[in-house]
This record gives sequence, structure tokens and C-alpha cells, in this order.
Amino acid sequence: MSEKSKGEKRFETEEDLTKVEIPETLPVLPLRGIVIFPSQIHPFLVSRASSLKLIEDVGQNSRIIGLATQKNPEEENPGPEGLYPRGTAVRILKMLKYPDQSVRVLVQGLARIDLQTFIQRDPYFIAQVGRLPETLVGDKEVEALHANLVSQFSKFVSLVPYLPDELQVMAMQVRDPARLTDLVASYLKIAVEELQDLLATLEVRQRLEKLIVILGREIELLELGHKIQSQVQTELNKNQREYYLRQQLKAIQKELGEADGRSSEIEDLEKKIEAAKMPEEARKAADKELERLRMIPPESAEHTVVRTYIDWLVSLPWSASTDDNLDIANARKVLDEDHYDLEKVKERILEFLAVRKLKADTKGPILCFVGPPGTGKTSLGRSIARALGRKFVRLSLGGIRDEAEIRGHRRTYIGSLPGRIVQGLRNAGSNNPLFILDEVDKLGADFRGDPASALLEVLDPEQNNTFVDHYLDVPLDLSRVLFLTTANVLDTIPHALRDRMEVLELPGYTEEEKLQIADRHIVPKVMVEHGLGDIKIEFTRPAVAEIIRSYAREAGLRNLEREIARICRKIARSITEGESAPERVTPEMLQRYLGPPKYFSEVAERTNEPGVATGLAWTPNGGDIIFIESTRMAGQKGLTLTGSLGDVMKESAQAALSYIRSRADRLGLAPDFYEKSDIHVHVPAGAIPKDGPSAGVTIAASLVSLLTGRPVRADVAMTGEITLRGKVLPVGGIKEKVLAARRAGIRTVILPRRNEHDLDDIPAELRSEMEAIFVDTVDEVLAHALRDGAGARAHAAGDADAGNGEPTPVRPARPQRTAIH
Repeated sequence: MSEKSKGEKRFETEEDLTKVEIPETLPVLPLRGIVIFPSQIHPFLVSRASSLKLIEDVGQNSRIIGLATQKNPEEENPGPEGLYPRGTAVRILKMLKYPDQSVRVLVQGLARIDLQTFIQRDPYFIAQVGRLPETLVGDKEVEALHANLVSQFSKFVSLVPYLPDELQVMAMQVRDPARLTDLVASYLKIAVEELQDLLATLEVRQRLEKLIVILGREIELLELGHKIQSQVQTELNKNQREYYLRQQLKAIQKELGEADGRSSEIEDLEKKIEAAKMPEEARKAADKELERLRMIPPESAEHTVVRTYIDWLVSLPWSASTDDNLDIANARKVLDEDHYDLEKVKERILEFLAVRKLKADTKGPILCFVGPPGTGKTSLGRSIARALGRKFVRLSLGGIRDEAEIRGHRRTYIGSLPGRIVQGLRNAGSNNPLFILDEVDKLGADFRGDPASALLEVLDPEQNNTFVDHYLDVPLDLSRVLFLTTANVLDTIPHALRDRMEVLELPGYTEEEKLQIADRHIVPKVMVEHGLGDIKIEFTRPAVAEIIRSYAREAGLRNLEREIARICRKIARSITEGESAPERVTPEMLQRYLGPPKYFSEVAERTNEPGVATGLAWTPNGGDIIFIESTRMAGQKGLTLTGSLGDVMKESAQAALSYIRSRADRLGLAPDFYEKSDIHVHVPAGAIPKDGPSAGVTIAASLVSLLTGRPVRADVAMTGEITLRGKVLPVGGIKEKVLAARRAGIRTVILPRRNEHDLDDIPAELRSEMEAIFVDTVDEVLAHALRDGAGARAHAAGDADAGNGEPTPVRPARPQRTAIH
């Protein structure tokens, strides 16, 4: 056991301790967890064998010993280095021996001492000590500090219930600042390190300053504790008062014969649970929570939580559903009314209806509509719901990063709610709505979970019949829900999630399709929205075509609708100002309404010089054309690639240059054309990141054009990946790319031969206007792309001899040239 404080402490203020003589050597007793100050009378218990031996020997001789506090109170037998070097010389006043051989010692502090040299270690410490003199320079500042400390200590005593009020009087009677500091320090319950610091501080002014700071801190903590205790007591009194009043109210209602509102609430919930026709597991959970609700007082916070949970359970459409309209002819009519073309999607919906007509319990498909913005993916979902006669629910997933948005929050959290899926079902009031999950490609993920992973169960027909929301914590059948998702790109959708969906692509619209949609849907809708429904204004076909070409060049329809709305607003304004509305909107009027054209064809201008080739690219917004520009300057075999190019596109440029160097003789180039040259390849619109392998043939054509001095044809655009052997590999997005070429005024496109089947998706009227050239090799590309046929010296089938160093003059194979029809 350690030497610990035991009993009450006192302080001697009368005796002049400076006259007490301190021997030069003293036995030293280690203390754990306490510090004794001069003039302090303090009891403690001694139980260690070495300390008991010290007390026994001292009792027979002088009763003055040294006390030093241990640095580590857990150490059982500390050495001299384990003690603080400054301690207190004390006088033993009383000793009381207990039956367990421990001794209770009452001591009085005499003076601060310095432990200089330990001359004995066993059986107990004996050290040479020196009395430490205290320094005090009396002035008005010390008097002010003295008065401040007395005031602070009096306030401290008044806040601590176990300290007697007499201490305030005692502190006021102490005139010596040094003795006052020891008095105050001896009654503070602070860290041993702080007490030891006060003991070791010899400058009385510093002790006064330190104690004022410590007392200020302790008083602040005590006042805060009193404030908290007062608030708690006030709240308890308030709750007791409310309980008493509620009991009185119940007694009054009972005497008056009025109905108990709580009983009627429980009865109402019982009826709702019965009417909800829940599955067995959900019914058990509802009944269990209802029993809990009976036992919980209404004023309890838990009452609201349980009541809200039961409300959610009874409000879900467990057995409520709508009947599908299985009339295929009617469904076809509704789909055609709302959307032009989109035959693949319409056929898939009609197939679902046909199967549902033959087998009523068939599971709904999980369809994913992928396409550029503005192609009608979301509105198509609404149209499908109308055709089927189902309720429509839309959930935007863009930017969602919290898994709880899908699965709900657990009820342990304050303000928890079910996930968006359950909320959508409740709002629909049907267990078989059409649920469209918009922008599934824009889901996020962070420390709160991965919503895409939570959707794996929702969008799996084999699992979603037992979907468990964290809030409800009971299985919910989602197998009757028809889930549709929309996305602009598939790349950002996790593979596991993409594997659960049937992907239907909605590519960009052709000009003819846009003309039809504008005439059937956009123009009538916009005119009604702008108050022009009763006024006969005709948007001529050439005018709409000019808007499409010069003001709204895009894959979708949003900008086209905006520009038509802009014209309608200007017409509406002119009517309100007293002018007459035009009967027809013609191309000549567009600049007055819309300003100068935003888009124009610059292909011919930009390909007049060698080194510029036109390529076709796919973007999330549809297809587009890009220009590859090359230039050559003196240097040492350097290749510079600029235009925010990704790694794959840079590798395509390197592969194209390597292929050209290997075919230099067949292309009419000097074998060492690259030895003293640097080549720079740039793709304009440098702020837009670009990547992918499909620009390989375009880069190759641009480089050959630069090196041979023969321009690339302005009316030709191309796409395809190349290899070092000169092969042209297939790429994706053919329909979008061909539509982009058509929008830019290009009528001839060079495509990989293995992409020939992709032209089946292109509308017939577009196939009749466009010409496609299918190629297998880069030599075929050059044979057709360069204006004067400079690629004729390259053999389309000469790849087998490409690396043998012996050029074989052969006639070039004519590439397959076919109209798209």
C-alpha cells in the first residue's frame, strides 16, 4: 500500500515556523499522490515496510523527517531519481498503529527543503537537505495580488460544499503572503504536478500569480457544474409537474365521462393494421410495436418514434395494385402519340405486354435507357407508365452518395426515415408502379456507403421480392415493380449493376426525325405554353431545318425546343404591343428572332492545307466531328501531342507515326524523313479532354497528308482504330458518328469493315443521303482520303511484306465503296 492522505487536514497560522531548526540530514519518506505544504497539518497512512521502519526509528529520536512526492505514483519502491528534488520538512505530531501493522501519522509542515545528496538507501532513504529560502519583495502590486487571492479563495470556499466557511475568515486573517499561498494550495484538489510546482516555486509573487490563475479556472468549472445541476433539477421539476397535471386531467376526463384520446388512438391504429393486409412478417412487427405503444407514456420521446414506425407500416401499399392495360394496340397508340420513332424501345415494351398477357405472374424487366441528353429517356418512362396504366414514380440518383437514400436509416437514429424506394411506393399508393431511376450513371460513393451496391438488390428480379429497408426491417416485395433506369454513358456504371439491366440505346436524332418531332410535338406544345395556342402560326419546314442546322446542332432536342420557345416569346411580345402575329415563320425571319447563326460548316476551310483531317468522335452528348492538325519543323525525332489527349489517344498517334515510318518508301517519303524533324499533332478545342482509339485512322491520314503535301478531302470524315501492321479495327458509336457527319454537311464517311452491320440502326432516309467506305487497312483509307490519290502507291494487301525491307510494287486494292441504303 502507498502512503496516502487519510483524515481531515488543518493549517497552523499562529506558530512562527521560521525559527524551527531543520537538521542537515533527514530521513526521507516517499509520498504517493499528495503534496504537504509548510504550516499544513495533514494525516496520512504508512504501510510500506521501508516507511514503517523509518517511522519506528524516528519515533525514538527526533520527530522531524523529510517528505518527497513520487513522480510515478504506481511505482512501489522508487529510487532517489523517482522522487521530486524538492520536498517538505515536517514534524510528526501523532502516530497511531493499526492491527494490520499500518500506521496513521499526523504531521505538520515546517519548511521547503532541497534533497541534495542521498547518503542512505536501505532500509530507508536518508539525505542531506538544505532549507529553501523564500523571496518576497513587498510592494503595492503584491498587496493587490494578496487581496485578489483572498477574494478568489473566499468565493472558491463558498462554492465547495465540503469546505467549512471558517476558511474564509482564516484566509482574511493571514497577513503573510507566503503563508497565504501555502494555505490556499493545501485545500486545492488539483493535479499533483501543479501542487509540486507550487511547492517548488520560491518566489512568493509567482506563487500568488499562479494560484490566482488556478483558482479562476476551478471557480469557472464549479460554477458551470452548478449551472448544469440547476438545469437538470429544473427539468426534473417540470416533468414532475407535467406528469401531475396529466394525471389530474385523466381524472377529470374520467369524471366527465369523456373518451380517452389514447385509447381511441390505439383502436384507430388496430383498424389500419387490419386494413393494410400486410404479409405475416410485417403484421407481426406491427402488432409487436403496437403493444409497445400501449405501454409507453405519450410524453415519452420513444412514443413518437414507435408511432411514426407504425404509421409507415400501415401506409405502404402491401396489397394495393393497379391492373395493367394489356391491350397491345392501345399501348402502341399511346407510345406513338408521345414519341416519334424509338422503335426498339417500343417493341420491347410491347413484348413485355404480350408475355404478361400469356403469363400473369411474369417478373418485370429491368430496362436501362442509354443515350445523349435530350433524347427523351425520362419522358419515355412516363409514356410507358401511361400505356400500361401504372402509377409513375421518378427518383433522381444524380449526386446521391449515401447508401441510406436507397436502404433507409436504422431507427436508432433521431429523425430516421425509410429510403427513397419505400417513400416512392407509399407516394404511388400501388405495389406495382413504374419506377424510373434517373441518371443512374451519376451515382457517387463516399464514407457513408455506396448507393450503387445498394441498388444491386433492388434491380435483381431474383432478390427484390424480399427487399429489406433498414428502417422498416421487414421484407418488402418489389418484384411487381417495373424498374427503368436512364443514363448518358455506361462506363461509370459498376459492372455488377450494369449486368442486372437490359440496355436499350437511344442514339441521337437525325434531322428528319427532329423535323417530325418538332412538327408533331414541340411546336404545338411550346405555342400552348406561351399563350399562342389559339393563334394560327405555321413554323415552315425549311425554317425548322435551319434552326436545327444553325442554332441547335445537338444529338437531342432540348436546344431545339428552347430556340422555338424563344421565337414564340418574341411573337407573344409583339402581339401584346399591338403588332400582328406572322402567319408563317420562315428561314429569312430567324436572324430577326434568334440573331446570327451559332453554327456553320467550317470543314472545307480547315482542310485546305495538308496536315488537316476530319475525324468522327463519340461523346456523352452524341456524336461530333474533330479535326486533327499536324505540322512539321526542324528538330531531332520529336513527337509533340497537344489538345488534352488521353493516354490511349497518344498511343494511337505513336502507332500511326511508327506505321508511316515503316511504310516510308511506299508512301513516297525519304527513309530518313524523321531524322531531322519534329512533328506536332494537335486536336483543337484544347480545353475539352479527349481519349479513345477511334481517332487512329484520322491521325494517320493527317500525318501522311502533312508529309506528302497532299490535302485530305474536305467532304470525307473517318473513324477507326489502327494497329502497327496497318489494320483498321472496329469502334463503337457508329450511328452517332454518322449523324454528326451529316449535321456537319459531310456526305462520305470511312468506317472499319467490321462495323458494317452497325449501319442497320441508321434511318433509311439518312442511308440514302450518305455514302460509306468500308476499309480493312490504313492503305485503303489513304487511297480514298487523299485528294489526288497519293495513297495509291501503298498496297492495301501488302501487310505481309511490310517488315521485310524489300518493297514490292503492286496495284492498290480498291476499297469497298457503297451507299448507305
